[in-house]
Amino acid sequence: MTADTPLLPLLTLHWRRVLALLFLGFSAGLPILLIFSTLSLWLREAGVERSAVTFFSWAALGYSFKFVWAPLVDTLPLPLLSRWLGRRRAWLLVSQVAIILAILGMAAQDPVTGGLAVLAMAAVALGFSSATQDIVIDAYRIEIGDTDVQALLSATYIAGYRIGMLVAGAGALYLAAGLGTTSDTYVYSAWATTYQAMAGCMLIGIATTFMIAEPTHRDQHSDGYSSRDYARFLLLFLCIAAAFVASFFVLSGPIDALKATWHSGERAGDAVKSFVLGTGRLLIALAVALGAARTLVRLGAVSHEMLHTTYIAPVLDFFARYGRLALWLLVLIGTYRISDIVMGAVSNVFYADMGYDKETIASVTKVFGLLMTLLGGLLGGLAALRWGVIRMLFLGALLTAATNVLFMWLADGDPSVTKLAIVIGADNLSAGLASAAFVAWLSALTNIQFTATQYAIFSSLMTLFPKLLGGYSGGMVDAVGYSNFFLGSALLGLPVLMLILWLAKRHDV
Repeated sequence: MTADTPLLPLLTLHWRRVLALLFLGFSAGLPILLIFSTLSLWLREAGVERSAVTFFSWAALGYSFKFVWAPLVDTLPLPLLSRWLGRRRAWLLVSQVAIILAILGMAAQDPVTGGLAVLAMAAVALGFSSATQDIVIDAYRIEIGDTDVQALLSATYIAGYRIGMLVAGAGALYLAAGLGTTSDTYVYSAWATTYQAMAGCMLIGIATTFMIAEPTHRDQHSDGYSSRDYARFLLLFLCIAAAFVASFFVLSGPIDALKATWHSGERAGDAVKSFVLGTGRLLIALAVALGAARTLVRLGAVSHEMLHTTYIAPVLDFFARYGRLALWLLVLIGTYRISDIVMGAVSNVFYADMGYDKETIASVTKVFGLLMTLLGGLLGGLAALRWGVIRMLFLGALLTAATNVLFMWLADGDPSVTKLAIVIGADNLSAGLASAAFVAWLSALTNIQFTATQYAIFSSLMTLFPKLLGGYSGGMVDAVGYSNFFLGSALLGLPVLMLILWLAKRHDV
């Protein structure tokens, strides 16, 4: 949608699609905070150590690896369901049911009485199923509207997404507090009921799935394959996933032994060593999975043509279009939100440690924060039309890093609702502005012929390294304190700013 496109006629013509994207956005935004901030407060009240709480942010790594199974979702029909609902709606329904089951699984586990491991597995399942839902909704959004309405549909989807986050954030905290759990008096049943209520809210997404129409658009490369081809493709994916999970868990023993050997007693040094060992463990597991994939492909476990069109062609297209700049563009995608995500992994724990109660956290950081984020997104979208995406990309990154410094001011002194509101207002306004510019930039990088897969790659890459680093944020806070941690998270944004300036001279958006 261009700057001079009349908004009202578009809204009148496409109101059903706009409404559908609002509800689907709500369904997509609900699960994420049940893994991040809301879960972190539950675990903190249950007495789980801060370093262990932030490790739970890794449960959302499914969002960062969704590009691996995005082609599977894009090409694999589901038996019976695809014939009944269509391919997009079938996958949408399955992912939404899986989300509900995962949330209920989390609700059934009390971390105090030994349910922490099962709770972690349920959180991982929630991240995986929620990321799958995102893949389908992104593809559905692109396929139901032409280019001139994509901005409108995206804006509506983001608004619904933020409302879903508000319900799972502020709504969940209000409900848990109303049911009697506090930082001083932990009540498991209150958190269980809260998560059960969140599972019930997902019924809005399921109802929307049954009411919307299946998009008529289909990528041509997804046709012409037999059921046997699809089955072999699915088997390949399952084998790769099994190789990754098995190697990741097998490495836990050697990694723990190395941590014990390297233990020095200095918190900062031990935190860095833990990060290096954890990252190495992840990379080795990925290498094993890739090795298993190459072996199976050489043995003819999957159609080479199918593998090429679903995985290789979208990647080759991106490198063909951007040449030598492609790697630097990917680096920027992978680091743009690093300051925001690393700090966000520990934010709710910080508020609780500072002495703010759940009602204050919900009112200021969730409700007021949502309004400021929406305002920032609106301003960012309008400013991008006026001054260009790349300039707003730089401004968003600058403000995001700068507002992290404000948290140092918040950490200095007694709890103050006024100070909290100022910091949250600035932080969320900058985050909304940065997100609007970043999404617009990613959309410009995407080739419409490979939208689902390329967008999944971009959106996965933008959170992978920041979330991996964010998993150690609790340990870093233990080592250096909140003020130094916030300063360090702000400094992480400086290389991003330099990279944007360098790319701006060589890449026109």
